[in-house]
Amino acid sequence: MSDTPRGVDHTDSLDSTESGPKQPEKKKSRRPANTAFRQQRLKAWQPILTPKTVLPLFFTIGIIFAPIGGLLLWASSKAKLSLEYTKCENDAPSHPTFSPMPGNLVSSAFKNSGKPIDAQWSAEKNVTVTLATGATVPNTTRCWLTFNIPEPMGPPVLFYYHLTNFYQNHRRYVESMDQQQLKGDLRSIGDIKGSKCTPLTGEHNDGVEKPYYPCGLIANSLFNDSYSNPELLNPPNATGNETLPYNMTTKGIAWTSDRDLYGQTKYKPTEVLPPPNWAKLYPNNYTEDHPPPNLKDWEAFQVWMRTAGLPSFSKLYQRNDTHEMPDGRYQIVVEDHFPMLEYKGTKAILITTRTVMGGRNNFLGIAYIAVGGVCIILGAVFTATHLIKPRKLGDHTYLSWNNVPAAKPSGPSTAVASGRELRPGEA
Repeated sequence: MSDTPRGVDHTDSLDSTESGPKQPEKKKSRRPANTAFRQQRLKAWQPILTPKTVLPLFFTIGIIFAPIGGLLLWASSKAKLSLEYTKCENDAPSHPTFSPMPGNLVSSAFKNSGKPIDAQWSAEKNVTVTLATGATVPNTTRCWLTFNIPEPMGPPVLFYYHLTNFYQNHRRYVESMDQQQLKGDLRSIGDIKGSKCTPLTGEHNDGVEKPYYPCGLIANSLFNDSYSNPELLNPPNATGNETLPYNMTTKGIAWTSDRDLYGQTKYKPTEVLPPPNWAKLYPNNYTEDHPPPNLKDWEAFQVWMRTAGLPSFSKLYQRNDTHEMPDGRYQIVVEDHFPMLEYKGTKAILITTRTVMGGRNNFLGIAYIAVGGVCIILGAVFTATHLIKPRKLGDHTYLSWNNVPAAKPSGPSTAVASGRELRPGEA
């Protein structure tokens, strides 16, 4: 016997279930969620610009910015003296005769501007000088510069050389060095040829091709003028023609981060050659008595290797961080080695000190004064306009879509009326 009740058909029951109406599939919607952020209903504040809010703002900015700019300019006008000596060899009289320097070659900024600088120069030609490496260089020109410091300069006193029209920012010039070689690693001539030092990589010497150390354009063009310490002429309590040197140091002139990029080289003197333009420093190439320089301690080289971003730049040469530079008449002797006239550049010495804003720079003060002045002028113009010809706030007639467009000519054109196109020249 079957347990299935009579009259019940399971097959029919299953068919009826499968053939029933299907539920509609939900369509995917790209509508953002109904939130304040997604529907852009966040609370916001938008100022309503009216003459009563804008005009006081202009005058407030001008009144605040202009005095700040004046204070910055005053702070930046601390002691500074610049003497350009590019043409000293050609234009200055023979030493020991002195003559006043042309006014366009002398610039100064002292608070006590009543005392004259009275800068003078003299050229001593065909002098044999001894360089730091012990090499002697004949036929050198010494430029003697004398000048007045009208007021004491507090420490730190910074001594720069300033060059113009010298493009250290050229792309190939900036890249022309081998960082591993500067770090002290041994780099073969093959390694140097494959570096960015090309074309100043090396040359043949004694039948062997040797690399330059350091290689590249930056090192080869190293600035090599040298300066003495400033000497105070006829100091107080002096007897006779005594001078008092104001001692400055070349230590601490490079950035600490720059000093970390250099190391003592592992080259032997016979394995490398000095760059071509270093012939005065090393006339007989590197030797046991005159080995390759220790770039780790040569801060003047590190300063030069930090390329400048503009064709006119100043680089720190020496400094005094402890003692004041008293007022008086000073003398500086320049050994002139670096050529500038070939590419129409200039070179100068710059003696300055630090201000509350850092190094002397007038740009920030001028910018503040300019912004303040422009705001005051605009505020005055807008105030006059508002008083002479005021405008009603919220006047919808000024909206572009409320302006009546220009009427167009009605009626058929001449060409259509005549039934043919007008030819050129026909009326």
